[in-house]
Amino acid sequence: MSDSDPALNDETAPNPAHIEGGTLFGTLAHLWPYIWPGDRDDLKMRVVWSMLLLLVAKAATLTVPFTFKWAIDALTGADTAPVQSSNWTLWLIASPVAMTVSYGAIRVLMAIFTQWRDGIFAKVAMHAVRKLAYLTFVHMHELSLRFHLERKTGGLTRVLERGRAGIEVIVRMVILQLVPTIVELLLVMGVLLWQFDWRYVLVVAITVVVYMYYTYLATEWRIAIRRNMNESDTEANTKAIDSLLNYETVKYFSAETREAERYDKTVERFERASVKTYTSLAVLNTGQAIIFTLGLTSTMLMCAVGVRNGTHTVGDFVMINAMMIQLYQPLNFMGMVYREIKQAIIDIEKMFGVLNRNPEVKDIPGARPLLVTSGAVRFDDVRFAYDPERPILKGLSFEVPAGKTVAIVGPSGAGKSTISRLLFRLYDVSGGTISIDGQNIRNVTQASLRQSIGMVPQDTVLFNDTIRYNIRYGRWDATDEEVEEAARMAQIDSFIRMSPKGYETEVGERGLKLSGGEKQRVAIARTVLKGPPILLLDEATSALDSHTEQEIQDALEKVSQGRTSLVIAHRLSTIVGADEIIVLDQGRIAERGTHGQLLAAGGLYASMWNRQREAQEARERLAQIGDDAIAPNRTPPPVDDDRLMTPDAAE
Repeated sequence: MSDSDPALNDETAPNPAHIEGGTLFGTLAHLWPYIWPGDRDDLKMRVVWSMLLLLVAKAATLTVPFTFKWAIDALTGADTAPVQSSNWTLWLIASPVAMTVSYGAIRVLMAIFTQWRDGIFAKVAMHAVRKLAYLTFVHMHELSLRFHLERKTGGLTRVLERGRAGIEVIVRMVILQLVPTIVELLLVMGVLLWQFDWRYVLVVAITVVVYMYYTYLATEWRIAIRRNMNESDTEANTKAIDSLLNYETVKYFSAETREAERYDKTVERFERASVKTYTSLAVLNTGQAIIFTLGLTSTMLMCAVGVRNGTHTVGDFVMINAMMIQLYQPLNFMGMVYREIKQAIIDIEKMFGVLNRNPEVKDIPGARPLLVTSGAVRFDDVRFAYDPERPILKGLSFEVPAGKTVAIVGPSGAGKSTISRLLFRLYDVSGGTISIDGQNIRNVTQASLRQSIGMVPQDTVLFNDTIRYNIRYGRWDATDEEVEEAARMAQIDSFIRMSPKGYETEVGERGLKLSGGEKQRVAIARTVLKGPPILLLDEATSALDSHTEQEIQDALEKVSQGRTSLVIAHRLSTIVGADEIIVLDQGRIAERGTHGQLLAAGGLYASMWNRQREAQEARERLAQIGDDAIAPNRTPPPVDDDRLMTPDAAE
């Protein structure tokens, strides 16, 4: 009986310590609370009933060879207790016809009990799979931004997928097959000792030991081959997803052929590894078949000699054959169980590795919800570094008074985007404190903190769903009327209504069916709908034309009235009305003041302002002389764009 060997598996096995040495017992110790959940008596009863049905099925299985023997002995007249022809009732019970019917009836009962057991236990197994997949998914969201920036999306989703499949394999095979198979093996050997003698038991024992030892050695050899196949599958999957996510970039540079060749190289590696995997599987199955056949032949030879000497009947010869075939099924299944469990452990290791990784940012014990009274934000001697050897913020101190607007500007790498990440607690500060209304944000729950801050990022990514879904994401219990009002404030309602499906229009993967300005306005709309006391705007109008930008600026000014606003600005024209402008340079405050004060000071801010004005004037002059390649109403590009920087390089 050949085992199945899935060709598409990914992660290489990480440090086995993730699941207590990567052992079956360590894995079961993790899974047991989900198989036998303390709060689900209904699932516990399903486990109990499944085990009872399994034992009944195994008892029926052991009866089958006996009915076969009795039928053969009745046919050959070798009954040990001859039946008088006048006793019709006893003759009917012991007749070959009755034995044959009994043989078929027991096999039917065996199948019924087995399938009934599987049906009852299915809910237990799938509940464990679902629960652990859910916990892993939630835990992935709890892990820090650093973790997700270091991971590739394709590989991470495969961790969840393979782990989920591996859990199902282990739960079903161990609970429903491994332990009962061991019991059945012991019962079969007991029957052999009772019906025959110790020599048969010795032959069977030797066969089992050699069979399992060979299976162990061959499986260990195959695991290295399979891990190589997993690596190549992960690489191919990751490259495919990465290329498709960057579809437009591929088109911009006419790189379809290059991407196809790059993908084909990884698939070629997967092809070679898969061939080795299936070849090794053939070697494994061949060896198992030879070992078992030698044991089967040995027992049948001994019984044949017994038949010739008159110590056994022909029925015994048939019975030993049926018994050995009966033994072959659990024996071969044990080999398959071992292989599948070893493979499942490889798949689960990475999943448990993710679960065992502690979140970099987490709530302290006893953290309380943030209580926003006025919304004042304060940075006090804040220090931070993505890499300890390269500090980004170096003792930053400033305050955003309640209801006021403070803008953060500065050259590339000054630390502007880092400030927004720290305020949102995507990272924790290395030193100093950030507080809201006097409450250290590290002492409050992350959920309440983020609920109190509305974020409009520069680079908006939308869910692959409808426009209504993406706007409602800001406040899930909002009515349709509230969603549409938020869209009107973000100057996108008219565009939506021009679409055939209106608010039910699908935006595509990451919102690629919408323009940059349309995506930006959807992001603004969902923040408007959220209605937080604190606004964090990371160049919220960077993707808009001048006319729409002014409309959005007016809308944002209305929304920000009475709210504390922190603006990360690249285009200085958008923050001239801020109550205070803070100019960062190399992680420190270089200048601060109003727009007029900073221009009068003639420092870094004035230099940045003059460069942007010169760029704007140059564009206007080119437009006046008829250069159609540059639109006359375009605003100057931002001085920097932290999106292009990795955390380690950006700030």
